[in-house]
Amino acid sequence: MPNRLAQESSPYLLQHKNNPVDWYPWGEEALERARSEGKPIFLSIGYAACHWCHVMEHESFEDEDTAALMNTHFVNIKVDREERPDLDGIYMQAVVAMTRHGGWPMSVFLTPEGEPFYGGTYFPPVRRHNMPSFKEILQSVAHTWENDRVGLENQAGRLAGHLRETLSSAGPQGDPVAVRETDLDQAAMKLAQAYDWQHGGWGQAPKFPQPMAIEFLLAKATRGDSFALEIATHALDAMAKGGMYDAVGGGFARYSVDDEWLVPHFEKMLYDNALLARAYLHAWLLSGKDRYRAAVEETLDFVARELTGPEGGFYSSLDADSEGVEGKYYVWTPGEIEAALPSESDRTLVQRAYAITESGNFEGETILQRAQSDAELAAELDLEESDLPDRLAEAHAQLLAHREKRVRPGTDDKCVVAWNGLMLAALSEAARYLKNDRYKNMAIRNAEFLLQEARHPETGRLARTWRKGQRGPDGYLEDHAALGLGLIALYQSDPDPKWFTAAEDLAEGMLDLFTDPDGGFFDTGRDAERLIVRPKDLQDNATPCGSSLAARLLLELSAYTGEGRYHDLAARTISPIRAGTRQYPTAFAYWLCAIDFAAGPVREVAVIGPDSPERDALLKVVSNAYRPRLVLAAGETGEPPPALLAERTTVNGTPAAYVCQNFVCLQPVTDPAELHKQLALE
Repeated sequence: MPNRLAQESSPYLLQHKNNPVDWYPWGEEALERARSEGKPIFLSIGYAACHWCHVMEHESFEDEDTAALMNTHFVNIKVDREERPDLDGIYMQAVVAMTRHGGWPMSVFLTPEGEPFYGGTYFPPVRRHNMPSFKEILQSVAHTWENDRVGLENQAGRLAGHLRETLSSAGPQGDPVAVRETDLDQAAMKLAQAYDWQHGGWGQAPKFPQPMAIEFLLAKATRGDSFALEIATHALDAMAKGGMYDAVGGGFARYSVDDEWLVPHFEKMLYDNALLARAYLHAWLLSGKDRYRAAVEETLDFVARELTGPEGGFYSSLDADSEGVEGKYYVWTPGEIEAALPSESDRTLVQRAYAITESGNFEGETILQRAQSDAELAAELDLEESDLPDRLAEAHAQLLAHREKRVRPGTDDKCVVAWNGLMLAALSEAARYLKNDRYKNMAIRNAEFLLQEARHPETGRLARTWRKGQRGPDGYLEDHAALGLGLIALYQSDPDPKWFTAAEDLAEGMLDLFTDPDGGFFDTGRDAERLIVRPKDLQDNATPCGSSLAARLLLELSAYTGEGRYHDLAARTISPIRAGTRQYPTAFAYWLCAIDFAAGPVREVAVIGPDSPERDALLKVVSNAYRPRLVLAAGETGEPPPALLAERTTVNGTPAAYVCQNFVCLQPVTDPAELHKQLALE
């Protein structure tokens, strides 16, 4: 019989509904049972695209003997980390404190009060690699709970106290210190010193893409730092060769298991592709290199094709596995290349470009990663180098059509609001800079979906997730802030004041729900479920943390509205983080993007006049270059919102542009060439 998870909406929880384990979702029913029966809790946290989560389920949670042990001695709770980032963040910190490493699946043992006393990640079904078996873990914990419960509870109390100190700290307080460009210089130098010039990127295997660090360097490049641009583009080139990047279908995998970006962990996450698409877009604007534009378009086309729901929401992820084998959907043999490409010249081109051989580069098959540059390939095959991108694109389309006949990886089709906000921003910017109405229409549809469907009808509160008409828990800080930023990006591409109004409303709700009177923001709302600690995550991880997103949102709103309270709160939030950004820039990379904006100068551009070719010509000038410290408003009448449009008028009936800084404006101009000159002034 299905267990209690059959009533949940999360695809990850539903994957476990037929386990013999007596699973509970997180909630009062499970916690009350643990308290009333005096049993410890076994908490298992994962997500739908997690390969090792699937492995542990098959080995242990589907095993009748293991399930019997679990059901006898524990109250067993399953949590989708994407649906409950608060629980994931708290208990991940506990596991790291106990074991010095973390990951998923996360396996944590708790007292009935929710305090952790033992934990780890994946446990095998038998002793392996100096790891005890999961059954041994269960038996040992059950025995110790039975015979030394007080000792475990004391241990849990000490760890819970440590978590309260570390997870809810506001950091050193005091008057905010003005950010300086020297802060940015020191962080950029630290990134340069740690950079891997041989393979690209930062760190050793497993190697993660670090799109926010790249974004910071691209913003730094707009200040005239050519070395920052060199590092950023080197990293982007290394990833775009393939392996990490899906050369056939577009989009990026979660990370590379090696140093060379060849063998990915094949799952594809919405947030990675949102952040990376934006980084490649900005690199294209700065460099003019078409390969970056191609990466943007192919990635967004992948999202449109494989991660977009009929209602306009964006799905969370694609699984790494297909037919139970990690990466099977994405690898190739020479025979499959021959079957997919009837033209011998196309086959030769692809085989040479990706060094496809019978032995392969991954378990006897080939992950597509460019082995030769366009220039090298053209010389070897006696082709025109300028023809190669189109020739390869045509071959990739044929390979994609062939690949789509395979069994697809599973899709986690829930919509996470924060990640949708990140993709909304990426699509909105791509629409604006690439002059692409398809991307703009996708962005508008997504914004309408989120504002209408991702709210609880009874309370009007933003939800964390949505799936098939069901809304998940109340949204967190990151959901409000990321969606607010996405709406501002959309407003700059589609100047309908309703997008700006919605962003400002979200910000006001954010301030009401998440502000810590002692400084900064909590991740959970003031009316949220009471956990062992009210978390306040200050580090950027695979996605920006809620606090760094909130700081950036408030800074942008301040530039639009002149509201000093927005700017002051952002400054107080940033001030305690500045030292961390200089010392550990990859851990505070989105904070650095916010600090770059705060350091200014911020340009406020208002374009006034009816929708017309003349107004479009002025807007085109604003969007012809990457200007990360600029906000753009456009309106027909000069009436707010936002306040930046207030009291602005056309000039002799002709649309006019006002270039301002701190709401002090230059003379309005109607000529695009004059606007270009004003924007070029420092």
